[in-house]
Amino acid sequence: MSDTEEDSTCSDSWPITEDWLIEVLKKHHEVRSGIKITDFKVKQGCQDGVNNLSDILSVSVVYEFERDIEPGVSQSLDIVIKLLPQDPFSRYFVTEAQFDLREIKFYTSILPDLMAFQEQYIPKGVGSMVISVPTCFYTQYAPVGSNTTASLSSPDSTESILVLEDMRSLGYKGANFTTGLTLGQTEGAIRAIVTIHALSLGLKIKKKVDLNEKYPFLFQTTRATESYQQLVEQGMPQLTKFLEQKPGFENELKALSKIRPKTKFLIETLLQPIEPMGLITHTDFWCNNLLFRSEPDEERTDSCTILDWQMVTYSRPTNDLALLLISSIPSNTRRQHTSRLLDLYYGTLKSYCLKMDVDIEADLGYSRNKMDCEYRQSLLLALLLCIGSVDIAIGNAAAEQRLLDVLRDFYEEGILSLEGYV
Repeated sequence: MSDTEEDSTCSDSWPITEDWLIEVLKKHHEVRSGIKITDFKVKQGCQDGVNNLSDILSVSVVYEFERDIEPGVSQSLDIVIKLLPQDPFSRYFVTEAQFDLREIKFYTSILPDLMAFQEQYIPKGVGSMVISVPTCFYTQYAPVGSNTTASLSSPDSTESILVLEDMRSLGYKGANFTTGLTLGQTEGAIRAIVTIHALSLGLKIKKKVDLNEKYPFLFQTTRATESYQQLVEQGMPQLTKFLEQKPGFENELKALSKIRPKTKFLIETLLQPIEPMGLITHTDFWCNNLLFRSEPDEERTDSCTILDWQMVTYSRPTNDLALLLISSIPSNTRRQHTSRLLDLYYGTLKSYCLKMDVDIEADLGYSRNKMDCEYRQSLLLALLLCIGSVDIAIGNAAAEQRLLDVLRDFYEEGILSLEGYV
């Protein structure tokens, strides 16, 4: 039995069927048979914000086991299904850069490795390091033109499928891009990303693993630079036209015009990790890729779960921090609390690494002052990435003002003059 809201298909050729969902549930519960679906509902889209890299469906399933596991007891599951975009341009952009493969590999390769490492190297009862991402229930990837058939009854034209837990069913909600993150949400986001950073750094150090070699699907610097450079070239004229209409921003315009010929070099340079602190980064770490839930036991800090790992990279930890803080929080919060938020990140990273018997200061030479220097460099990369998506801000008065404030602050702080970059 099904109840369709808006549209029950992800494309004209591939309906969400009862048989398909049963296969997903069998894999999730690790059973071969004995699942009966009593109802399911499908609707398009499930997240606030902008997502040009996937078509998204949300599905609510009610089912029961016919034997073995609580037979006859009704159970429910809310899932999100991420598929390739149907729009031809977006589809080509995603498949050419392998954004879909990269996210699937994050859930099927990186995440299990981090969880296994955590279990092996962090004694139980020694604090809590929660990996804050949705549970993955099913993946499928078949390159374009492949004759590989899936275990589910879907056509070869559906090249990739990622089925994740719908975190909204657990009380998580999207952030408001217009108002920006609260201080508590920002702290929650930092605590979420530092766990991934710390565990990947620990895996590299303790296991003596070359993460780029172990995970060849990571967004490699050369390919990432080309993708980001294309976006910056599209966004820079829009930003220039916008600033020309804003009196008092002549200096910022001149500075940006001098930066423009150097953007490819800057992006490539700033994406490069600075060893020994190279680790797994999200690289698209802003509010629209985060969900939050208020926690009554946590004073002023919200729980955060991180979505959309299509750009997962081996890079600098400060790149994630910088993008979050300049794109997603109100200007007053950024100006008043950046030092405190960096303290939170550094202190948590140091504490988590010590649980793995890695001292980032004594063993890796990574001081709070060194992080400050790298963060300042990462601010320029974050600005360039924001320029690449400037159309999201233009037309939104609050987001426009945040962008203007960032440009003014960066000019006054010498970041737009490339001090210390070239």
